[in-house]
Amino acid sequence: MATVKVKFRASSIATKEGALYYQVIHNRVARQIHTEYKIYPEEWNARNSEIELCVNENENRRNYLASLKEIVNEDIMRLGKIVDNLNRSGKEYSAEKIVSLFRSPIDECGFVAFSKRLIAQLKQIGKKRTAETYTTTLNSFVRFRKEKDIPLEEVDSNLMVEYESYLKAAGICPNTTSFYMRNLRAIYNRAVEKELTLQRYPFKYVYTGIDKTVKRAVPLKIIRQIKNFNLTSTPSVDYARDMFMFSFYTRGMSFVDMAFLKKTDIKNGILSYRRQKTNQQLFIKWEKPMQEIVEKYDTVGTPYLLPIIRNMKTDEWRQYKNAAHFVNIKLKKLGEQMGLTIPLTSYVARHAWASIAHKKNISISVISEAMGHDSENTTRIYLASLDPSVVDNANRLILKSL
Repeated sequence: MATVKVKFRASSIATKEGALYYQVIHNRVARQIHTEYKIYPEEWNARNSEIELCVNENENRRNYLASLKEIVNEDIMRLGKIVDNLNRSGKEYSAEKIVSLFRSPIDECGFVAFSKRLIAQLKQIGKKRTAETYTTTLNSFVRFRKEKDIPLEEVDSNLMVEYESYLKAAGICPNTTSFYMRNLRAIYNRAVEKELTLQRYPFKYVYTGIDKTVKRAVPLKIIRQIKNFNLTSTPSVDYARDMFMFSFYTRGMSFVDMAFLKKTDIKNGILSYRRQKTNQQLFIKWEKPMQEIVEKYDTVGTPYLLPIIRNMKTDEWRQYKNAAHFVNIKLKKLGEQMGLTIPLTSYVARHAWASIAHKKNISISVISEAMGHDSENTTRIYLASLDPSVVDNANRLILKSL
């Protein structure tokens, strides 16, 4: 079993400060970790192996010693965790290994640093959406950590409970909190797979489920109102409305898939494309309302079907992100003009198509296939809640049968 102790080495000159160092002993082999921490002999308690806060010290010196004592305690705790991890791994190790792990800077073995390397790798292999999701999550976690990294071996359940409390205090909703936790868990599990840390199940006490959300679908009559709303005086909102309707016409196609549709994707009256999210290939019969929107805009000079990515000389992915942001701002404005009770976004079109199809007695399996979902469980999330009047009518029928 390895032991770790704090030691003091006095200076050969009595009036000068001596140095603190850590001694690591394992299998009768001793190694030292030198520090830059300096104190005077009278400030060292040899019996307890700790820094002594002398009564006759001035305030600045006492503050220095108090701060130094805290730093030393943190170092000893970190060394203790390194030893615990090595013991739990079941593998042979040496005192030199303990010293080496301690000397590894946090920016090499830290959780944030590992996350950034993983995000860079995801971008390199073309998984841009996952990389963006992880980046959003990591930005939140870094704000919580006040820009400080943390060693992988210190990522535990206490840390994640603190992070969850931080998110709640900031007014973050449960589903967003769960979203962040699930992404951090995925990153952490990657580090475990690479044997960079042991599995400590740090997410076992935080919420990682999905709460029932506020209904984002709108009924068919609202879709009609959106379609027919007079927007001749506001071309930018009209453009956003067209993108919304195109999504609805194409069975709730997501905006990212719309952005990368190409003119060559239409053949023999069939629009075919692969979902960016799942790579699943979908086929849609080309209908007149879709054609009317396409003909409304000039896309000469681009291979793309819709006027979302317009400049072939600049970053296409950034153009998609900017367009998505712009369209949602304009849709929100349209929803406010119409007096809708929910924020109107491009995603509402997808939810609405699924909900309306369900109310027309189209089976969940068909809706699931139409939307390119991996499972019917995903489709159920999209379906609008039952109209309260339907439940009331059911209750009335039951009461009448008494």
